[in-house]
Amino acid sequence: MLVIPAIDLKNGQCVRLRQGRMEDDTVFSDDPVAVAGDWVAQGARRLHLVDLDGAFAGEPKNASVVKAICAAYPDVPVQIGGGIRTMQNAQSYVDAGVQYLIIGTLAVKEPEFVDQLCKAFPGKVIVGLDANGGYVATEGWAEASTMKAVDLAQRFENEGVVAIVYTDISRDGMMQGVNVEATCDLANAISIPVIASGGVTNIDDISALCQAQKTPLSGAIVGRALYENTISLSEAQTLADELTAQSANKES
Repeated sequence: MLVIPAIDLKNGQCVRLRQGRMEDDTVFSDDPVAVAGDWVAQGARRLHLVDLDGAFAGEPKNASVVKAICAAYPDVPVQIGGGIRTMQNAQSYVDAGVQYLIIGTLAVKEPEFVDQLCKAFPGKVIVGLDANGGYVATEGWAEASTMKAVDLAQRFENEGVVAIVYTDISRDGMMQGVNVEATCDLANAISIPVIASGGVTNIDDISALCQAQKTPLSGAIVGRALYENTISLSEAQTLADELTAQSANKES
């Protein structure tokens, strides 16, 4: 299981929100490229970027920062979400070196767009399901839908989506622990690999995610806990590697 540091972008800065509220942000750095460098130096094997302004605007707003990070660390895969609503947006990011495109709002409102992306960019499309009480939210979490996360995930099982990023909005940025049960229920209900997001607070959450589910999670995104030093990226990845190896040995 990958431990993936999050870099949330707002007005060109690295910030963290609480429960997705744009007005409740904490600025951690004015230099997101340097922040990415810190995580790479600590052993990050992938970076999770979110264009928060883009998610609300419906088009990329921090693309220049995303592209600068890709250029600075070309050997580290980058996944980016927030405001990718057109083929042109997607192509621009892929041309810049982005490895994975995360589609959230349009996965709910125009699922056919995800199908088209999967055909145009095979192996590069991730669906982001941000849920509150099991129901997906859109438009940077500002709007609730009537679609259950598991139903939407199952919709994409045979379309070429490489992973689902599942975020429990109620836990995101709150430092209250990850929703292991809901995340693992989703992972066990679909064939697409699941990346956990929202609420990872300390090393115990990483342990719980590695050991709780029948279907192994492919990753866990960690944000505020890294910035507030309640978890070490290198220690978390080492533990995840050890527990993943143990699980593989048991199965064999």
